[in-house]
This record gives sequence, structure tokens and C-alpha cells, in this order.
Amino acid sequence: MQLETLDLIVFIVVTVGSVLFGASFYSKNKTSAQFTAGDANFPSWVVGMSIFATFVSSISFLALPGSAYSSNWNALVFSFSIPVAAILAAKFFVPLYREVGSISAYNYLETRFGRWARVYASLCYLLTQLMRTGAILLLLALPIHALLGFNVRAIIVVTGLAVTIYSVLGGIRAAIWTDVIQGTVLVLGAITCALILTFTMPEGSSQLFEIAKAHDKFSLGNFGPSVTESTFWVVLIYGLFINLQNYGIDQNYIQRYMVTDSVQKAKNSTLFGALLYVPVSVIFFYIGTGLFAYYTAQPELLPPELHQPGKGDMVFPFFIVNVLPVGLTGLLIAAIFSAGMSTISTSLNSSATIILTDYYRMYINKNASERASMTVLYLSSAVIGFFGVLIALSLVGVESVLDAWWALASVFSGGMLGLFLLAFLSKKVRRIDAIVGVICGVLVITWMSLSPLTFNEGPLVAFRSPFHANLTIVIGTLVIFLVGFISMKFFSKRK
Repeated sequence: MQLETLDLIVFIVVTVGSVLFGASFYSKNKTSAQFTAGDANFPSWVVGMSIFATFVSSISFLALPGSAYSSNWNALVFSFSIPVAAILAAKFFVPLYREVGSISAYNYLETRFGRWARVYASLCYLLTQLMRTGAILLLLALPIHALLGFNVRAIIVVTGLAVTIYSVLGGIRAAIWTDVIQGTVLVLGAITCALILTFTMPEGSSQLFEIAKAHDKFSLGNFGPSVTESTFWVVLIYGLFINLQNYGIDQNYIQRYMVTDSVQKAKNSTLFGALLYVPVSVIFFYIGTGLFAYYTAQPELLPPELHQPGKGDMVFPFFIVNVLPVGLTGLLIAAIFSAGMSTISTSLNSSATIILTDYYRMYINKNASERASMTVLYLSSAVIGFFGVLIALSLVGVESVLDAWWALASVFSGGMLGLFLLAFLSKKVRRIDAIVGVICGVLVITWMSLSPLTFNEGPLVAFRSPFHANLTIVIGTLVIFLVGFISMKFFSKRK
């Protein structure tokens, strides 16, 4: 795959333009509040688009069509849980965090269970964002390497440097406004690709649906009770828990609850951003199914190596480069790349915010001046970006390590969600109950996440988790909540 000269020019101009646009907000970030919340005066539709773009990362833009191409629409079931999580967020989570009034998502946990809970959750979040940054840098570099032939490590370093610079300079304004622009371009690009696929089938648009139906490509998965397979129910329950985590405890989302000037605007933003993802995800899956039909009807158009199993994620990039009109190809690839950079920028900004509020102002300088606070925000963004680049470089060519990183991310996120639900759903749960619940839950999550990777031979095979990986956060969270609740009932009665 090689880009035309015009596409290459468009790619460079749009990508460099995104970096300069983000950096242009530097003059508006004179205080820590402006850097982390933008004076809390964003329009609700802008914040909603930013929440939406947080969901629609550039990786999703490539991975969801790849999933539909290789299998069916089973993964779309994840989206069905989003309206439930969004409604719960608008009704309960947004008012909760607005009432607490802290830009940190983990201040609430401190008010319920003490400082240990805040430190535990914030540390888990920071580690998760480091892994997320490294993984996205690597996954952005791979298609650019395939398209342009540049060295993967060089792409990682240059991309990491660029996104760190505009994150340091632009603050939350850069993250949100670049989210809006790139999210809009990605949606329009997806719609364009879907239309081209539909109306360029050799025998007309009906052929797409005939081929897809013949190969059961619209299936939502098995509706059976199995817990070892990715059934409809497993994906639905997983989606509900992961989205409760997003809206309930993820700093990326909670920070956006605080950047409008009213609770109602924050609620509207949350509902708009979340609900927009549902139809857009349908478009992504339709693209994957359309690609399957397009190249099934014309197999000679697809290189032999892309017909091999496991190559589904590469079919859509191939289609973008070889079928879309010149110019549009470069614009879409630039949008995908810039959206990935915007996602990383969001992680850097939210991580810097946590370092300032949950560590520097708590343990080092409680009465920090604005100048000192801004210095911490700048340095924290740079340090997170630096270590994200190192993680990405360490993962180059080592797929098993990447799997292990995501398994560890599941450990961290599962513990955070369970702790939040304990704090939010039961006002009688005490500090000791939360500690017991978290210890038990994290042990279960660690076993479910790591045993499939390590217990592969000998007598240890019998101790591998029999559950599908998607159930890790579900079971782990339930263990934390139930153990904490039972501990509260048991110890309170004994007392």
C-alpha cells in the first residue's frame, strides 16, 4: 500500500495543522483551572462531541470494521449497554461529581473511605493511562509504517513528541476542540465509506445484503448461557460494566462533567456524546460487513495475503488507500491519526490533573501557587508522554507483552469500579469493609486476567480461569461489592 503524492501532502498538512491548532490555546491557559477545566464554559454540544470522540478512538475506527469483516456483529452488542450507562450517568453520576466540586474523580472516594481509597484509585488510573498511551502510540505507528514505510520506532517517538508538545501547551481546550474536529471528520468519513461500499457493488446494493445474509454476517452472537464464549449476554454484561466504569470513575469523563457552567448542560453533554456513539458504531460494523461483501464479490481486488485469517484489521486501510478518491484518502488517514493523537492528549491532560490534585497539592505543597501548579501540570504531561513513548517502544514486535499489558489494565480498572460502587450504592459500608472487598476482588481479577497467560502447561492448567476474558471486570467488580457489603453486615452485627 502506497499513498499518492496528494494524499501524502494532505496527511502532512492536516496532521501538522492539528498539532499547531492544539498548541494555539497556550495563551488561554494562565491558571491551573483553565488548563484542567477551561474556565468551565464550554457549550454542551462541544463537550458531548468530546465525550463521543473519547469513545470513537482511531483504533475503534479500524478495529470495529475489522471485527465485522472477520466475524459478525457480536461486538456491536457492547453499544447496546451504552444508553443504560449514559442515563445512569446523567441521573446520578453527573450531579454527584458536580456537588463534590472537585476536578479529581477520586476526591469522592476519599470522602467515603479515607485517603487510601483516593490514592489507590488514582494510582490505578495513572498506570492504566500509561499503558493506554503506549498501546495507542504503537497501534498508530503500525498502519503509518505500512502506508509510508517509515521506521516504527521513529514514528512512535515523533508522534509522542508532537502530541506531548500540544498537550502541554493546549491543556483541556486543545483536547476538547481537537476531539470535536477529528470526531466530526471521522463520522463523515465513515458515512462516505459506507455509501461507497453500498453503491459500488458489481450487481447493485442488494448484492451486499445477499452476501452478508448468506454468510450470517449480521448475527449478534450466540444467545446461549455459556460463560466461556463471547455470547450476546457476555458482551452485553461486559459492556454495561465497562461503561459504568467509564462514566462512574474514569477521569477522562468526570473531567468533562466539570467543564460546563451548569449541571443540566453537563447532563445534556453526557447523553449526547454517549447516544451518538450507538448509531455511529452501527456504521462501523456495516463498513466491515460491506468490505466482506465487496471483496467476496471481487476477490481479485484484495491481495492474497489479506485473504488469510487474522488479517481483517488490515482490509479497511487497504480499501481506504486503494478505493477512496485521491485527497479523501489522505484526509481520512490524517483524521484517524490525529484522532489517536487527540486520545493520547486527553490521557496526558487527565493524568496531569490527577498528579496535581491527588499528589502534589495533597502531599507536597497544599497551598501551591498558580505558577507552581502550572509547572506541575506541564512537567506531569511531559513525563507521562515520555513514559508512554518508552512503553510503546518496549512493545514493538512483542504481541504477548501487549496482551499482558491489557490484562493488567483489567486488574486496575476492575478494582476501581468495584470500590466506586461500594461507595456510591451503600452509605453504611465502612473503610474496613472496602479494604476487605478490594483485596478479595483484586485477587480474583488478577487470577482471571493472568492465569490464561501463565497457566499453560503441567498441573497449573487445572487452575486456569474458565471464564471468558470479558467477564473479568464483571466478576471482579461483583466480588468487591458483595464481599464489602457482607463484611459490613457481618462486622457491624458482631460489634
